[in-house]
Amino acid sequence: MKKLFALVAILGVLGMGATYVSAQDETTANADTAVVEQATAEVAEPVTEAVAEEVSLHKVLKTKFIEGGPEFMASVLLCLIFGLAIVIERIIYLNMASTNTQKLLKNIEEALNNGGVEAAKEVCRNTRGPVASIFYQGLDRTHEGIDVVEKSIVTYGSVQMGQLESGLTWVSLFIALAPMLGFMGTVIGMIGAFDSIQAAGDISPTLVAGGIKVALITTVFGLIVAIILQIFYNYLLSKIDRITNNMEDASITLLDILVKYNLKN
Repeated sequence: MKKLFALVAILGVLGMGATYVSAQDETTANADTAVVEQATAEVAEPVTEAVAEEVSLHKVLKTKFIEGGPEFMASVLLCLIFGLAIVIERIIYLNMASTNTQKLLKNIEEALNNGGVEAAKEVCRNTRGPVASIFYQGLDRTHEGIDVVEKSIVTYGSVQMGQLESGLTWVSLFIALAPMLGFMGTVIGMIGAFDSIQAAGDISPTLVAGGIKVALITTVFGLIVAIILQIFYNYLLSKIDRITNNMEDASITLLDILVKYNLKN
């Protein structure tokens, strides 16, 4: 009887412990769920605000573009599109035109010593960029003397310089044209404001503010386009100057290599 009572007591204690553990696990799970939901809400809130901010910015730009007038705003936008298209093409071309001149000169010198002029010309043919093209023109006239080689390098270098600077005149045109179109829109907007004042027969702040607002929007957009294109234009000029300096230094080194080669032979 005592054993039966002890067994019943033990089973009762185990049942209470299981119930307590189950309740504790449920409480912990509910707490974890609450924490996860709170964290999700905290993460989702800034994302929602960012999306709303992006949408509002796009909406504001669209609204200002329409308020500025489709004629002049579209012209300014075309200046930006065409200017960026030329800039991107020039950046790709100049990056492809960049050459490791030190490595090229080393390969040419080794080719001259091992295989002669034809081997050096083959190295230039297998290397892209204006520097390799200039070197090829100089090596192709080594049999005519160093003076002819130097003149050939200078002449063909001018041709390569023209190719590097191709398209920059159009970028500079768009840089000057964009703010001019903006200013023209400003002048026309002011004329429209004064026409409204004349038609109304009285100076109304609403009429004046509307015309001036449209006028200033076109000016702002024109200046923004000019600033963007001017930054890229200066970047292209600096890159062209760097390539040109490398071309000149490498050309002088090539002439020295050819002089040594002719003295050996």
